[in-house]
Amino acid sequence: MRKIIFVVLLLLVAFFAWKYFEARDSQRDQLVESTDLIQKQIKNVGKLVVTEGNFAQVYSYNDSKKFYLDVLSARKKALIIVNADVTVAYDLSKLQTEVDPETKTVTITYIPDEEIAINPNIQYYDVTQDYLNQFEAKDYNRIQERIKKSLMEKIEKSTIKSNAKNRLVSELQKIYILTNSMGWTLEYNGNTISSSEAMESIRL
Repeated sequence: MRKIIFVVLLLLVAFFAWKYFEARDSQRDQLVESTDLIQKQIKNVGKLVVTEGNFAQVYSYNDSKKFYLDVLSARKKALIIVNADVTVAYDLSKLQTEVDPETKTVTITYIPDEEIAINPNIQYYDVTQDYLNQFEAKDYNRIQERIKKSLMEKIEKSTIKSNAKNRLVSELQKIYILTNSMGWTLEYNGNTISSSEAMESIRL
């Protein structure tokens, strides 16, 4: 009788041990699967976020040179009309994250800066130039640099950069929704992102 009880107890111990290790392996497999899924989904979020704008400006260019003890002068001038396409982009393929399966935490470690591209279409009108003071390549280069500087000042005062940031936050919210739905935690800059609204208030 004791032998039968011993065998039964041995079988029960073996059964529960098998169930324990099976459950542990299953949990480990689920953790690996969820980790892989999160990493793949974060890569899918890594697309270019772009805001486009158009700026128009009219410039007047004048240059005068004096010759022969300021007795003679030579002038050149032009009316310049600029239509510029401007794009503000975040290349999220450069986004860097760390995934910790043990604590089920995703940490955003680096968000790339915005990339501003200015493509001006410059048209010259009412071009006047004297023989001794004609337009040269350096003049056109100087004009282009002045135009780009002026456009950059306009961009800084406009809403195009803030619109681009809003688009960026919308993309980053996808990471929060993913991690939250799978029971993971999202962190950035030492803070835990606990809601979509908290994502909107992060400093970039």
